[in-house]
Amino acid sequence: MNNKLAKIFIAGHRGLVGSAMQRKLEEKGYRNLVVRSHAELDLTRQEAVEAFFDKERPEYVFLAAARVGGILANSTYKAEFIYDNIMIAANIIQASYQCGVKKLLNLGSSCIYPKYAPQPLKEDYLLSGKLEPTNEPYAIAKIAAIKLCRYYNEQYGTNFISVMPTNLFGPNDNFDLETSHVLPALIRKFHDAKVEEKAQVVLWGTGTPRREFLYVDDLADACIHLMQNFDARDIEEFVNIGTGEDITIKELAELIASIVGFKGDIVWDRDKPDGTPQKLLDVSRINKMGWKAKTGLKQGIIQTYQWYKESQEGSKAHGDRHGKRD
Repeated sequence: MNNKLAKIFIAGHRGLVGSAMQRKLEEKGYRNLVVRSHAELDLTRQEAVEAFFDKERPEYVFLAAARVGGILANSTYKAEFIYDNIMIAANIIQASYQCGVKKLLNLGSSCIYPKYAPQPLKEDYLLSGKLEPTNEPYAIAKIAAIKLCRYYNEQYGTNFISVMPTNLFGPNDNFDLETSHVLPALIRKFHDAKVEEKAQVVLWGTGTPRREFLYVDDLADACIHLMQNFDARDIEEFVNIGTGEDITIKELAELIASIVGFKGDIVWDRDKPDGTPQKLLDVSRINKMGWKAKTGLKQGIIQTYQWYKESQEGSKAHGDRHGKRD
């Protein structure tokens, strides 16, 4: 992917990961990026995806499109999570093979690992135990995408790479309290509580689970590094991408409350689920390939919170200009 004029399709460019991919590619001088919104191209529809690939003929593909969410969304929309994510991956991977795409990068998730796998999580632990029930539909779809890439490579000689990032956050994250992941949900909850001058914020679980977080621009940098320098045969089935460091949810909540400026109490609802006790990736393989995370957790949260406040102010200004509806 050394030709800066190569045609690159970013599937899911409006999401957290896809938008970071687009920013980073543009920063690095790539000028022939192809994107489509969901309204323009429904990636769950095979005929539409194949027609798009036939017309555009991309040389490289970043498969960052997915239906995503936290524990609540995964538990509520199980059928949609498994169906949509399987269809998106299958359609794009098949169309990429049919159109002779030179290289594809498939984005997965650390939830593919068994709930009680040894820590830190090595790539070899895939399918070595039972998954976390609260996100099993999503995890199965992501595992299917990994296997699709592997078996297309083996049968057809394609060059399809899979990467497994840890928990991500950053600009363009989803801050909806029903469907968001833990870090953006905490930013939203503490920000709203500060604005509304609430005395306390109630959070799910015990706060004891440990999680690893990666700033999304670092992920984009890692993915481009792999696409520029490595092929599927170098990476094997997939490679982890993370920081190699984790933090308890309680520590994370206290850090975010401090950054946001919330002075009230944090109360833990122990009747709510915790999810997997720990998810820390072994990142020794990606480190040996010449990449390490650059953005510290605190700095990343500060930048994300700044983006969130600016996006809220922008939405308010837009509403004031165009009038509000009850």
